[in-house]
Amino acid sequence: MTRARRSTVYLLHFERPYCHARHYTGSTDDLPARLGTHQAGQGARLLAVARAAGIGWVLARTWPGGRARERQLKRQGGASRRCPLCGITPRIPGGGPR
Repeated sequence: MTRARRSTVYLLHFERPYCHARHYTGSTDDLPARLGTHQAGQGARLLAVARAAGIGWVLARTWPGGRARERQLKRQGGASRRCPLCGITPRIPGGGPR
């Protein structure tokens, strides 16, 4: 039996800025494999040049969804507003006091 993969949108937080960039947002059907590709300096050009400059990154946050959700988040701009490592606490749907 084949298991269906769920697409994931992910936010990477850079240890220090690369030029203007402090984050990278992407989407994948296989997050561990995609992160391995990024770690190897392959895939996204921004991550490859950041790696070459000695800048590391960490996985900061994920969302369910694919390319459409990735585009939606990128169009909204302001990745630091969604990054818990930048001091932002994500809202939990239906949870917590308001």
